[in-house]
Amino acid sequence: MVRFSFGQGSVVVRAAVVAGAALLLAGCNGNDRFASNSRHYVPMSSQMEALMSEKGMNARSPILFRAFKKESELEVWKQDASGEYKLLKTFPMCRWSGQLGPKKAEGDRQVPEGFYSITPAQLNPNSSYYLSFNIGYPNAYDRQLGRTGAHIMVHGACSSMGCFSMTDEQVADIYALSREAFGGGQKAIQFQSYPFRMNAQNLARYRADENMSFWKNIKEGSDYFEVSKREPKVSVCNARYTFGVETCGGPKDEQLASQVATKARHDEQQVASLVAHTKAVKRIYKDGDQHPVFRQTAYALTSASNPVEVSQVSTPSSVPSLISRPDALDHAGVEVPHEKTKGLSRAQLIAKAEQFKAEEAAAASAPAVAAAPAAAKAAAPAAAVPPKVQPLNAKAVAAAPAPVAPPAQATAFTATEAKKEEGGILSRLTGKLGGLTASSTEVAADAAPQPSALPTPPKR
Repeated sequence: MVRFSFGQGSVVVRAAVVAGAALLLAGCNGNDRFASNSRHYVPMSSQMEALMSEKGMNARSPILFRAFKKESELEVWKQDASGEYKLLKTFPMCRWSGQLGPKKAEGDRQVPEGFYSITPAQLNPNSSYYLSFNIGYPNAYDRQLGRTGAHIMVHGACSSMGCFSMTDEQVADIYALSREAFGGGQKAIQFQSYPFRMNAQNLARYRADENMSFWKNIKEGSDYFEVSKREPKVSVCNARYTFGVETCGGPKDEQLASQVATKARHDEQQVASLVAHTKAVKRIYKDGDQHPVFRQTAYALTSASNPVEVSQVSTPSSVPSLISRPDALDHAGVEVPHEKTKGLSRAQLIAKAEQFKAEEAAAASAPAVAAAPAAAKAAAPAAAVPPKVQPLNAKAVAAAPAPVAPPAQATAFTATEAKKEEGGILSRLTGKLGGLTASSTEVAADAAPQPSALPTPPKR
């Protein structure tokens, strides 16, 4: 505490950090107390310590975060003695919500995109989601655009309402890395959040997206980092991010700026070469996604009818939580031709994505359905034709009747199956044709030429 003296008396004033710690948090964060309990001192895992030792990294050196929504990955970078950052570890993200694109309003479930700053006061070890820290949304850029919302966190529990959600084990290491970096003297940790990795392939595919102008703006910051491997200076000028300067119009490292411009031109050339044979698409989610490594685990399979507590999945948390909206993961990341998405609301986009996915599955199964009657017909004639009854001349061949078509109900039955199970049509058709069930045998018999239908050989 800080004591101010006034003559004979004194007034005791608590430090500002205590008042700041009492700020009520909401959203992804479930508690309002600062680092005061044992969870704040969660030890780093032995695996993380071994990884740092292997890479020659100091636990108390500065760190930097990079998040990629489409790839569902969170990178932790650590500064070496030269001041450059090296990749320490890429964590698979357990859950994020919303769509690609920035957060704009309270309650939109969007995970923010842009450049944010984490200070020691933003750590919260008493979160209902095991451990968490606030990334600092809204920043100066968001405020200039009038965006609303708050308390966007990185936390555990694999449950997102607009946050970057990890498993409890993952966030324990991420929290410990942040705590140690602050202990080593780092004042603030930069958090870079992107819709996807800023490579030519992604920029070409999503070139028609309404957010592309914003994405190209934050790509400049990504380029600065990738060229220099140092934390980029960030300022906000006229509702745009400006990189390489601390204030609008401030001095810039011209050599670095030239290197960044060279990289940007090279990337633009790559995008231009890909555009000719890359269809412009919009990537649509029902509600966010998770990294594929979690797809066959309890972190994806839980539901309201089959609840699985996070505490049952080898996590240190004593607070049970349910994974958020597992049904949304069944329709994650559907890419629809951009021209089919113009003017649609978010709900309409989700409906369009589900329709497009069903149409693609039906189209993929169509060739197999069409091949079934031909396969059945090809298997029967040789065995069904009597060996001594053969046409003896060209006239007889010309007079032979056309092959009998398969019954219509067989094709209708197969089409019905395709609609019921889009994903399993190939394997089931293969099983039916290979095993020749009773129904397929009937089709083959009907399709085979009958002896009585062949022409009678001419008498000599």
